[in-house]
Parts: sequence; structure tokens; C-alpha cells
Amino acid sequence: MVTRRGLMIGGASVLAISAVIGVRSAHAQDSLSPVPGGSLAWGVESEPSTLNPHLNGQAKAKLILRNVYESLLARTADGGYVPWLATDYTISDEGKTYTFTLRDGVTFSDGEKLDAAAVALNFTKLKEATYSGSISAGHVSHVVEALAPDPRTVVLKLDTIYSPFLDGAAGIEIISPKAFASQQLKSGGPEIAGTGPFILDRYVKGQEIRFVKNPAYNWAPANAGHQGPAYLDEITYRFLPESAVRTGALTSGQVDVIEGISGNDAGLFKDNPDFTYQSAINTGTPYTLYLNVTHGPTKDVKVRKAVLAAVDVDKVIESVYRGERTRAWGVLTPADTDFYDKSIEGSYGFDATLANRLLDEAGWTARDADGFRSKDGQRLSIEIVQSQATLRDQRDVLLQALQAQARQNAGIDLALNYVDAGTYADRQKSGQYGAIPNSTTTQENAVTIYFHYLPRDLGGSINYSRTEAPEVLAWLKEAASTLDHKERSDIYSNLQRFAILEQAYGLPLYVPEDQVAAAANVRGVRFRPFKHLPENAYDIWVER
Repeated sequence: MVTRRGLMIGGASVLAISAVIGVRSAHAQDSLSPVPGGSLAWGVESEPSTLNPHLNGQAKAKLILRNVYESLLARTADGGYVPWLATDYTISDEGKTYTFTLRDGVTFSDGEKLDAAAVALNFTKLKEATYSGSISAGHVSHVVEALAPDPRTVVLKLDTIYSPFLDGAAGIEIISPKAFASQQLKSGGPEIAGTGPFILDRYVKGQEIRFVKNPAYNWAPANAGHQGPAYLDEITYRFLPESAVRTGALTSGQVDVIEGISGNDAGLFKDNPDFTYQSAINTGTPYTLYLNVTHGPTKDVKVRKAVLAAVDVDKVIESVYRGERTRAWGVLTPADTDFYDKSIEGSYGFDATLANRLLDEAGWTARDADGFRSKDGQRLSIEIVQSQATLRDQRDVLLQALQAQARQNAGIDLALNYVDAGTYADRQKSGQYGAIPNSTTTQENAVTIYFHYLPRDLGGSINYSRTEAPEVLAWLKEAASTLDHKERSDIYSNLQRFAILEQAYGLPLYVPEDQVAAAANVRGVRFRPFKHLPENAYDIWVER
């Protein structure tokens, strides 16, 4: 016996996007008939660390990679599913077997056919050591067998009930079977073919990446803006890490679209007839300062709680982002409407008196020559290790503001250390850091909690607090083993209050969001209905 899960086809849920995530747009688009052809230049904030979608964990890179790589199902604004590379799916009654029916006639850009064997191979390969620690690998860690009983049927068997599995598995990007034998597998490149509406044409590291239309494309998800090939002949993404540079490039006509707009610059595009402006908060986890419970002063829960109390987060967010970002409170963002528990809002906050009392109780009573607290001749210093690859959205300014507040209000030294990708990976693995700030944007309902709070050897690839609390592990196992939505929600709420209020594993700072501004003649720019990242260029066209 199997339970059939209906796939929504149509746009009813998509139309609810403005109510669900608060997309703001200065002008209505899409009132004209699309005109095929032409090219587009898009200024982006982040360059992908790798072009292999299975290895790339950067949310910002998804905008670029989604032009080439596609997944089994697409999401609706309310978290439902619509057909994409799969036309249907079923879940067995015991909850451990997932069966997908594939679409006919889909091909990879290298000529390979998308069939069940190709999809099963993707899931099998993701369990190999090459992908250890990647988010994609985390999704399939419970798969014990991936079968292809016929060309259109993929069967995935799990070792146990794992309630977030469909959210993760449905969103994994499928790459060509030939790709796994390519020398480009780790870095990505033209040989890592996908089924998407565009094909990688040229990549100039540090400068730009160019895609050309896939003329054979005819399998867009059911809630896309159109069917058939993309409108644009080509699209070029230019890597412009500085917000002011991106803004200048758009206002001067050097690019047609930009993403990642600072609070100071948003006013240049809002209500300006020469441009459109949209923004949407992300699903996943807030940008959070995760405090290491295994290394240095933050091993002491009183020190961790003091950090949470020493920073006036509301004041910092308002100062840095000029009212264009939302203060965060919990382990998920409000866009995760299924599991976000807003009862935590306002239940803790800035309290300098409390911060100083906690530090006194922890024995950090002395002061050094620079005014920082000390104990036994050692300064109360917490090293914040920030990856350069994810240093975006004025986060350097934000961290400096935190540093100033911690020093002024409680005598805590937050030592900022910006590092390259290799050093960042080494420090994560060794645990030699005081804190790591990070956010994740996923299309999965609350599954990011597992990556952040499971022990590292059990799938917690981004467990920056390095907690191995038995309570947390028990809650996560309990939530994963039930398909009851209310029960899962209650469990996640218990975990949230324990992680933030009782143990101070992290200080949530702000809710990540994406902003897109475009020249007025650029049509079809939109956000994904559920994940809320800027959508790829498939539906975009240029009015000429």
C-alpha cells in the first residue's frame, strides 16, 4: 500500500506569495506580451565557490546555478509541490519508501537522457566521500537503496522514517551521469551538464559567467511563467561584490539587473519609474552568531548568555540597514511558516546589567589596560571566524557594530577574523574558534535545523555551536520519526527555547532577505514561490 501525494498544478498557491513572504514591488510587470531574444547582464554579489550544485552550499550561488540544474519537484508558495522533472510521487504507508515517476523526453545538455538510472545514480553518488559534509549529502544520508525498476520510475528506500526527506530529496539538483567521471566534477564546468533552460558558455573567474539558451528546453515546472525555451538568448552574471558598485552599474546602464541592495541604496529604486524593486525574506535560518560550546570562554553558558544580553540587536540592525532588514529571534526565519514559533520574540534581549552580572558570576571580574574583562591574566576574547565567501549584505559593518557593543556594554572582546575558504573549512573541522556567524537558505521545511544542531558525525555539517546535548539529539530524532505536522512543530519549539533561552547556542541577528532591482524595460523578474531566492532567468525578457 502506498499513499499518493497530490501535486498541485496551476498558480493558485503562487498568487499567495505576496501575503506569505511580503514581496514588495514598485511596479507591475508582465502586462505586455513577451518578446523572445536579446541578452541580459545581471550584477551579483557572490561568485560561486564551485559550479557543482551538489557541492555548492552558497544560497546566493543558487540564482546562477539554477539556470542549468533542475530538481524533481518545484515548490508552491504554501510549501506544496508541483511537477518538474518528476510528474508524480508516492510515499509508502510506513513512510520509508519514496517513488517518483519521471517526465518523458527530458535530456541533459550533453545529450544524455534523463531516466530513472540517471536519477538513482545521483542519489547513490551523493553518499560517497566526495560529498561528505555537503548539504545535498545530508538530504540523502538515510537512503539505503536507490533503484530504477523501469526508465521512468525511481524508488528511494530509507533506513528509517525521516520526515524532512521529501523536502530535501525533491530539491536536489540532478546532473548528467557523464558528469561523475569528469575531471571537472569538483570545480564544476561545462562537462557537469544539467537539464536547465540555459547552458554554461563561458566562465571568467573573478569577473563573470555567461549562459546561452538551451533551444531544446521544454520541461519547465508547472508553476513557471511559461513553457518552452527561455526568452533570452543569453545571460551574463557579473561578479560585483561591492553594493555601491552594483548600484552604480545599474543606474549607469552597465547592467540590467542587480541583487543584494544595501539599506542605504534601496531608496534609489523604490517608487522610481526607471526601475522596479522587489524584496523577500528567505526561508531557513537567520544570520546568527553561533557560539562554540567546546572551545574558549564560550564553553561557559554564563558567558554565552552574557553575549546575548550585551548586544542591543534592534539598535544595531536599524543603524546598519536603515530599516530595510528584520531583527531575528529564533532558530528559523518567519518565512518558514510551517514551523516558525514566534513566541520566542521578545522573550530575551539587550540587558547590560544582566550581561555584567553573568560575567562577574563566571569569574571575569578584572579589567585589562584596554578595558576588557579578564580572568587569571587572560582577556575575555571570543574569536569570530567569518568566511570571506559569505561576507555579504554589509555583514562586515554589522559585525563591527556587534564588536563595539560587546566592548562598550560588557567588556567582551569580539575579535573579528575574516578567512578564505580553505582556512574556514579547517577551522570548522578543528573546532578552534569562538564563534561563527552564518545563515542558511533552504527550500525545506525546517530541515536546516538538523544540519545546525545534529552532532557533526551524525549529519550536523554546519553545527557551528558544536553542541552534542542529548536533549537536542533526542528532539531531532523524535521529530524526524513522525509525519504529524503538529507534533513536529511542538518538538522544534522545545528545541528552539532550549537552544536560545537556556543554552545560548547562538545570537540570532537578522532575517536574511534578497532584493532585486531592474531597469524598467526588464520583465519577468521574480522570486521563487517558496524558497524566496531570486529566480533564474527563464521567464525574463527585455522590452525593446
